[in-house]
Parts: sequence; structure tokens; C-alpha cells
Amino acid sequence: MAEGISLSEQGAIAKEFLSGLLASMELVAEVEVRELDQETVELSVNANPPTELGILVGPRGTTLHALQEVTRTVVQSKSPGRTDRILVDVAQYRERRVAALGRFARQVAEDVVASGEERALEPMSAADRKAVHDALTDVATVVTRSEGEEPRRFVVVAPA
Repeated sequence: MAEGISLSEQGAIAKEFLSGLLASMELVAEVEVRELDQETVELSVNANPPTELGILVGPRGTTLHALQEVTRTVVQSKSPGRTDRILVDVAQYRERRVAALGRFARQVAEDVVASGEERALEPMSAADRKAVHDALTDVATVVTRSEGEEPRRFVVVAPA
């Protein structure tokens, strides 16, 4: 737990900020707060139908990433000490993205094994690279590594 305010208080501040943002954008959605572990709180924004929340996700989650950073900054501004890890998800985007990247990574692994040649993937965010590495951790026929410099860092999948 961070010094200063508790994880539940951080979640409450973040929820208040996100709820206000949704109201100002005239989006009807619920914000749920869930403590994932002792140092991580996740705020999940959901609506029915979820299609109107796409504006909060943006292309490849870029707007969602920015929303998470702004939310974290708001919480930090109200905390006398450091803050814990604050995650924001909209319409289960992160969960769906990890699943899609896992399917993609397994297909790339099959192609790499069949061709015997390594393959460099397009540049990705740190979270997306982690999803690819995690998806292929148990695949004994390939190895993965990250190369390049941010923001153009990418994953290479190579035969084991």
C-alpha cells in the first residue's frame, strides 16, 4: 500500500473522476472498482450497449491508455504520498485485446516453426508486448525477445 491514502481511497478518487468525466461527455456508464492485489486497483467502465464507449478506447487503445494516465495523475494530485498501481479498463477492452494478441502470437509461432525463420512483429506498447511474451511462454518450439527503443519497441518470435 502506498504511503498516505489507502488503496480503497485511491479507487474512490479515481471512480469519482471517471464518473464526472462520463457525465460531462454525456455517456451513461457504470464505474466499478476492484482491488486486484495489495498494490493494484482496477476501474472498469461498462455500459449497455458498450458501443458508445469506443470513444474512450480509441485506436488500439491509445485513448484508453491516456485516460488511465490522466486518472492516475488525478489520484496522485490528491495523495500526499506515492500512489499504487491504477488500471482503467473500458468495456473489457484489455481482456479482449490480450485474448486477440494471444491468438495472433500462437499463429505467428506456428508460422515461425514451419518456416524456421524468426519474425519481427510491429511496434507495440509494453502491455501488448507482455501479452505476446506471456502467450508464448509455454510454447517450447519458439522463444521471444523485445528489441528496439520506445516507442518503436517490438517483439521478435524465433525458433527455439
